[in-house]
Amino acid sequence: MSDRPQPLKAINRFFDGKEPWQIVTMTASSVLAIVWAHSLYNAQESVTTRFRKEFYRWLRQVPMVKRKIEEKMSEIKRDFRRDVTKRLAGVTVRHELPENGLPAEQVSEEIKDHLTLGIYDWKKGSVSGAVYHLSDEIAKVACDAYSLTAYTNPLHADVFPGVNKMEAEVVRMAINLFHGDEECCGTVTTGGTESIIMACKAFRDLAYSKGVSNPQIIVPSTVHSAFDKAAQYLNLGVVTIPVSKDTYTVDVEAVRNAIGRRTCLIVGSAPNYPYGTMDDIKSLSDIAVEYGVPLHVDACLGGFIAAFMPAAGKEIPPFDFQLPGVASISADTHKYGYAPKGTSVVLYRKPEYRHCQYTVTTEWPGGVYGSPTVNGSRAGGLIAACWATMMYVGRARYVQMADEVVTTARYIETELRKIDCLFIFGKPATTVVAFGSKKFDIFRMGELLHKKGWALNALQFPSGIHICVTHAHTQPGVAERFVADVKEVATICNSQAGEPVQGKMAIYGVAQEISDRSLVSDITKHFIDSMYYLPKPEDQ
Repeated sequence: MSDRPQPLKAINRFFDGKEPWQIVTMTASSVLAIVWAHSLYNAQESVTTRFRKEFYRWLRQVPMVKRKIEEKMSEIKRDFRRDVTKRLAGVTVRHELPENGLPAEQVSEEIKDHLTLGIYDWKKGSVSGAVYHLSDEIAKVACDAYSLTAYTNPLHADVFPGVNKMEAEVVRMAINLFHGDEECCGTVTTGGTESIIMACKAFRDLAYSKGVSNPQIIVPSTVHSAFDKAAQYLNLGVVTIPVSKDTYTVDVEAVRNAIGRRTCLIVGSAPNYPYGTMDDIKSLSDIAVEYGVPLHVDACLGGFIAAFMPAAGKEIPPFDFQLPGVASISADTHKYGYAPKGTSVVLYRKPEYRHCQYTVTTEWPGGVYGSPTVNGSRAGGLIAACWATMMYVGRARYVQMADEVVTTARYIETELRKIDCLFIFGKPATTVVAFGSKKFDIFRMGELLHKKGWALNALQFPSGIHICVTHAHTQPGVAERFVADVKEVATICNSQAGEPVQGKMAIYGVAQEISDRSLVSDITKHFIDSMYYLPKPEDQ
């Protein structure tokens, strides 16, 4: 007995005199407590988040509360459907296939009619983001390329090797733009969301290979919501880091402190969508190197303009593969790459990372199956259209267009800073200018600008609106018209500071005040439902 280690002696003394059933009960309770603590530590959501969700879930089951919520949701659903019916008034709505095919001319005319249903004139530069250029010749080159390759599929590499070549060239050109070396690699995806999902999948699987069973990603609160989507799809935990209230960039030290055994990826935005500010990617890179964790740079929004800014004489901090900690980058070719909608690139520093992105099935009766991205069959036409756009525009014109767009954004930023009752969120890095007010409800301004024909983006936590400047805004007089309208509306809002917000912008203000975010989620789901709603003839 004297040779036994001290811990064992202490355990024996603790159980001395206990009945067998007591020993079994205490041991089982201890094991269950350890399992519970382990599950708590490895949970995707914090204890407070889960408690809050459970509380509101219970509250919604109270009969009176449940009835009120159902009544309100029914009203919201009717309102959304009423809006759709109003938009489609006078338009033929089809619920069944035509018995005989329509003439090509009629199909073309109906498509043109559908493009006029919107209330904003995007061709005159009245829309934030969405459409990034209005060049007819660029559009023609891209559409011609698509028409030639619309039915191709790069999944069949032996049938369409030329499409594979074009994809490889798009990836390599992007790697060179972002200062990658020969080892860097990547794929073309269908958009920024898929690029982000693929990066998260790659580093999740890399973590799995290292024995991490429940990986987490660390993201700024301003990171694109596609990371939340990726987490939901891929069963990832998310640690959200706040941003500075002065710079609206991520708290770098908080990122450092959040890194743990489960961390499979840290993320920085270059720039972020809400405020257009750029996280300190260099400092994040240093942390990534220090802790041996991958850093993903989300450059989906501004990557293909930031890459050309130095050549255009515009200052931009380093954010790409020049920094040793950057493991991957996502950037959308269908934004400032000016390609048609439906392409983006996700790039990696090492082939090992891209291998983790792939999905391979080896035991299927249909043969060994491997695919690089979410889709199996992929639209070769979109890849070809992207390739054609990049070939046609060329470096010199990309630099010129970057100069024009960023110059316009800087002009808007400078002029808005002169308006006393407004403030700019942080320092815009590329093309997004976000602004708010401490003197009146900024959503009131958004409502009045909407009435003047401007489609802007609403922000929450805190309230704000932003304009994402595109090449459409570089048309003569557009930026000046926007600044003049903002000044005029600011004067009105200042004099009517107490008036309530009406219309669509009011929804954003109300949504921020709802503590139960599941209600906001349900409202959003009803809105998405309305996008698929077709009114019946008797309703029109």
